[in-house]
Amino acid sequence: MATQQALAQFLEEVQRRAFRQAMFAVQDEDTALDLVQDAMLRLADRYADKPAEELPLLFQRILQNAIRDHFRRQKTRGFWTVLLSAFQPDDDDADAGDPLEWLPNQPTAPSPQDEHDQARLMALIEEGISKLPARQREAFLLRYWEEFDVAETADVMGCSEGSVKTHCSRATAALAKWLGHHGISWTPE
Repeated sequence: MATQQALAQFLEEVQRRAFRQAMFAVQDEDTALDLVQDAMLRLADRYADKPAEELPLLFQRILQNAIRDHFRRQKTRGFWTVLLSAFQPDDDDADAGDPLEWLPNQPTAPSPQDEHDQARLMALIEEGISKLPARQREAFLLRYWEEFDVAETADVMGCSEGSVKTHCSRATAALAKWLGHHGISWTPE
């Protein structure tokens, strides 16, 4: 078992290297600091009782998972932000499959019509979410709006991680169908 002193010494030795790793991955100083701090806290909270020689591998696994989770959250947040803030273009030449292909590269101030369309879309999404079964709605909101990872969501919901994934998958499929009935084309990943 690692003593508190051994754990503190290990964390002190690894903090700069871990920060560099996170910086290379996320290219944002504040995010990198947050990821390293979270990884250190997870190691201290969950694995302080492990032998000192196991700490480096455990910490690297935790840090890499934190970085991957960050990118997953960013991808999901970006996906839902696109869904909530933009409509698919009407021209037939646009690639309708990937919103990143048809969104403008430079953000512009929304027009009153765009703001109205966004408000309409948000109201439709909220109505669609309210019609989901309770467990699907809970999983969807925890994962995509509260940005919990699968394990945290499973812990909160008191179910398995597989159940969380199933509930989220069914919720996104139901929302896609709901939006389709209202003239908004969207296909979940």
